[in-house]
This record gives sequence, structure tokens and C-alpha cells, in this order.
Amino acid sequence: MLKCICGLHKPSSGRIEVNGHDVSELHGREMARNIAFVPQSAQASMMTVFDTILLGRKPYIDWSARKEDLDKVSDIIDALGMNDLALKYVDRISGGEFQKAQIARAIVQEPSVLILDEPSNNLDIANQHTTMKMISEAVRSRDMCTIMTMHDINLAVHYSDSFLFLSKGKVAAFGGTEVITPELIKEVYNMDAEVIEHKGLPMVVPAESPRYSD
Repeated sequence: MLKCICGLHKPSSGRIEVNGHDVSELHGREMARNIAFVPQSAQASMMTVFDTILLGRKPYIDWSARKEDLDKVSDIIDALGMNDLALKYVDRISGGEFQKAQIARAIVQEPSVLILDEPSNNLDIANQHTTMKMISEAVRSRDMCTIMTMHDINLAVHYSDSFLFLSKGKVAAFGGTEVITPELIKEVYNMDAEVIEHKGLPMVVPAESPRYSD
């Protein structure tokens, strides 16, 4: 689905529109100015974190980067707390740090739609919440629509407004947190679970905890 939105795959039927434009008709800079995509994994290159993020400004650069482009990169580096990484090479940093650099690159691209495939990939629990909070603040301040794929429902509920559950290629449910029910979890994940409320948000708890033996 994400690749269809990005124009990487052509849907077998129907249309995908962004700002009234059919994505299949968008190319080059026009596509990049409308949609940014951060894959679950990417290949690190021998570039600094700053230059990697600066690539996100490519749709707006003609001959060389302007002061405005450099300032936008500096701003997102500061917003995401990456100042100590700016001059490090991306092939020398951790997987989680590289993931943050990829997300920063997509944000400075200033698209109408930002697509993130498992943005918490390679991050420990503490960094998952830190990174997701920074993403949320960055995209909201820029009025940017964001679509994420996440397998961790309990993490997703803290940072998402709407939820789309897919099962066997079809939409199983779409809406707010009210759609997250034990019946839905059973249908989508084939797992018995309880959905309890914790601090005003639903939390999915397996019906039976796994048992471990020595």
C-alpha cells in the first residue's frame, strides 16, 4: 500500500490522489515535493549526517544549496537532538541514529505527505518514544500529513490520530482508538487479547502470558 502511494507500484484498480493529483502522474521534483518515503531499512553511504539530511532539500535546489536549505537542515538537526551527530559519517553511526537521519531527511523535504515504514525500527524502548515524540512534534508544527506502518499497537496509540487495520489484503477497520477491540485483534492477528484502558488510551494485553521454563 505504501509503495502504491509513493508511485513505486501501480495499483491494479482505483486511484491514489494527493492534493487532488493522481500520484501516477507525478514525476521527479513534483513527486518529491508532495510525498516523502522513509523505508524500514536503507543502505548507509559515506556521507555525513548533515549532508545526508541535506539531500532532502534536493527537490528545491537548482545549482547549489541556499542559506535557506542549510538553515532548514540545521533546524531539524536541532529539533531532533542530533547536533552531536551532524558531522559524523552515517556508515559509522548506530542503526537507530541512522534511522533518525533518514527521518530528518524526509521532514526537511517538506512534503504534503510523509510516509514512514516502521519508524521505530532499530530503536530500544526509550528511544522509540523519544523518536516518535520528536516526529510527532516536527510534523505537527509543519502541518504535515503522516502515514506510518507499525506493528506495535501500544506504541502507535500514543502518536496516531487514526488507525487502519489490514487483514488478507482488505480493510478490517478504520477509525480512532474505538476500533481497537478484542474482536479486531482476533481477526487481524489471530490472537486472543484483552483491550484495557491505561491513562485514557487502549492497551492490548495478550489473554495468556507466555510461560518460560528453566
